[in-house]
Amino acid sequence: MDWLRVHRGDAPLVIAFPHGGTDLAGLDEQYVSRWHAQIDTDWWIAELYAFAADRGATLVATDISRSVIDMNRDPSGASLYPGQATTELCPTTTFDGDPLYRFDVPDEAEIMQRLNSYHRPYHEALAEELDRLKSAHGKVVLYDAHSIRSHVPRLFDGELPQFNIGTNGGATSAPEFETIVANICAASGKSHVVNGRFKGGWTTRHYGRPDDGIHAIQMELAQRGYMAEPAEITHANWPSPLDPNPAIRPVLEQVIAATLDFAKGKA
Repeated sequence: MDWLRVHRGDAPLVIAFPHGGTDLAGLDEQYVSRWHAQIDTDWWIAELYAFAADRGATLVATDISRSVIDMNRDPSGASLYPGQATTELCPTTTFDGDPLYRFDVPDEAEIMQRLNSYHRPYHEALAEELDRLKSAHGKVVLYDAHSIRSHVPRLFDGELPQFNIGTNGGATSAPEFETIVANICAASGKSHVVNGRFKGGWTTRHYGRPDDGIHAIQMELAQRGYMAEPAEITHANWPSPLDPNPAIRPVLEQVIAATLDFAKGKA
């Protein structure tokens, strides 16, 4: 499975990257264009957190595009945000509502094939790493790393806060851990919210069992914090490059350091 990348560390922290891939799994001709199929990628997200490997974190990433199958959706297809605009397990539109497919959208058989080929192996790998580290340490944190454009009117009003922390209303982590992360983001002087529009996807909700020693949190970053966001996204300007010295990296370094301290039982 050359599309699945696992960097094993020994610290009690797993960072997951479910939406950083651009590989269309040979389905290119089914989409309106490669650009449409890749526009909603969590651009440069693994590169942004690459420093965490040196801190001992385990990194789990997929190269498969979310347009093929979304690793952070419920495999049953049930919506995580009932009543709100969202995209499916195998998305049929972009975040902006534009069609992804030239002709027919995936049928049930095709969805099942993608589920078995990509979604399940990704989560089997994630579960294996969490089990390994929990066995070694007694407690482990799953940090689900995401990013999105700052303005997506179909999904949310206005400008998204820079830091969007999700614990499914406090259900997926200890309250003190949520507070630690929120306080660091608040001290940065940049906008943040806890359990706002993005309160944690299927990964956070599925694995977060704080009473059993697995604390899960989702961090959704507004992409303006580490790359230029043009007023109008076009083929010519999107994606823009990763800022070599993004303003939010020191904040993320503090968050990861504090996450490791929490997972190791340090004050």
